[in-house]
Amino acid sequence: MILTFKAKHELDFSEQLHKAKQIAKYAIINKNKLSSANVSHFSLKSAISNQILRKYGRNKNIKKVSKVKLIVPGQSIKLNLKESTITIPCLKVSFRYQFKHSFSKVNQIEINNKYFYVSVSVIEKPQVEPKDWIGIDRNTNGHCVVSACPLTNKVMMLGKKAKHIHTKYSKIRKKLQREKKYRKLVSINKRESNIVKDLNHKISSKVVKHAEQHSCGIRLEDLGNIRKTTKQAKSFRYTLNSWSYYQLQTLLEYKAKLHGVKIAYVEPAYTSQTCHKCGHIGRRNGKVFKCQQPGGCGYTAHADVNASWNIAMWQLLAEPKSEYSAGSDSLSNNSVYSQRSMQEGDCIEGSTDTPQWATTQNTVDPKTRTPVALA
Repeated sequence: MILTFKAKHELDFSEQLHKAKQIAKYAIINKNKLSSANVSHFSLKSAISNQILRKYGRNKNIKKVSKVKLIVPGQSIKLNLKESTITIPCLKVSFRYQFKHSFSKVNQIEINNKYFYVSVSVIEKPQVEPKDWIGIDRNTNGHCVVSACPLTNKVMMLGKKAKHIHTKYSKIRKKLQREKKYRKLVSINKRESNIVKDLNHKISSKVVKHAEQHSCGIRLEDLGNIRKTTKQAKSFRYTLNSWSYYQLQTLLEYKAKLHGVKIAYVEPAYTSQTCHKCGHIGRRNGKVFKCQQPGGCGYTAHADVNASWNIAMWQLLAEPKSEYSAGSDSLSNNSVYSQRSMQEGDCIEGSTDTPQWATTQNTVDPKTRTPVALA
């Protein structure tokens, strides 16, 4: 696997960066002259100028140059694993690194006026056959990730503040657009993007760490065409388009691959409408699910929690078995629907980490969506 690490420097590369920009402009205009001999008059090292010519000359979509980085190929880089140093002889630069993961080689380094972007080949852990699966339900409203693990009977509700972030910055953008402060608008968009990306990094790390600790795989819904297939009300359109579900998915994928955790995808149809205990189609009202069909078990739960259990036990959802139905004699502590599972499934509120309440003494009023104590 290839990962890119960022290392800050305090060196002056302004002259080389200016030359690199001139070469990039030349490459866009002269796409049939992509040799370092054609740009030798710019006096930039051929190893770097060749990379810039290839990047900007071969890409037909690039029409304009704004910011250009110095690109140093792996052949022009020396790595000292004992001393943890990387040397770039053509630029007469050497620096120490402190990266999290061990790696075998450096593929290339990109340099701007502040950072080295070091692309390395990281050693992956061998993929482990999962003992069980963690079901991940991704949402636009409420918690952006709800995970359920049948092996540990644990539910995690993560990313509650994502919706508040999007709502906050949406209002700020509307205000800046009215005031025609377009430069400030760009910085606000970038700030929102960075906050959401940081949140997705933390969520994905926590889920993968939990899966690795318990030798579990991760199951996700296949949401590839959700923006095309979902009926969009005008009030919901912004929420759906600002939903960074794909970014979270890619972060989960690469971190799972790095730690040897297996990932699988299931069809999203009826995952939040099917009762994970008896397999009947229930009724969902907002964030509340209730199994109300004739022959159903009457189970009431947070809809996203119910969906995450269904995703985790996808084969049971596809072919519900009588021994897993509510009220069955097989509901022992060793069953996938153990008492702890029921307790965790009954939660309706949660922090960004774990449910605030999930006890057998509480249930949910489907009309008011508030916890009600059982007699």
